[in-house]
Amino acid sequence: MSASKIVLNILYVCTTILLFIVVAFSLLKLGAASYSMGYRVFTEQPMERSPGRDVVVEVAEGVSAHELGIILEEKGLVKDANLFLIQMKLFSYPNKVRPGLYTLNTSQTAKDMLAVMTAKQVKEEGKEDGGASK
Repeated sequence: MSASKIVLNILYVCTTILLFIVVAFSLLKLGAASYSMGYRVFTEQPMERSPGRDVVVEVAEGVSAHELGIILEEKGLVKDANLFLIQMKLFSYPNKVRPGLYTLNTSQTAKDMLAVMTAKQVKEEGKEDGGASK
């Protein structure tokens, strides 16, 4: 075997090993990020401990789940709008949020807030109201 073939074989082996290391490292980082996001979806803590503070949120007719997440993030009710969007879909709440004015608290979890914003409110006459809590 000539010297140039030996050098090319060594270069090929080194390149293959380097590529394997880069792929393995990338998969490890992707797995860690995926685990972290999945863990946060089901264990996300409220922004503040009880009693927290009340925040008034107005949900407009036809607001998307992502827009709602952004509103809640801007008001300091959730840490991450994208995480809220995932939680909303996984907890089976998409397209169920009712428009209206809500008083939410920073000590509520995303699931608690979704329960408030999707619940049918009962008027004093006993009729169901699709509006918000008062």
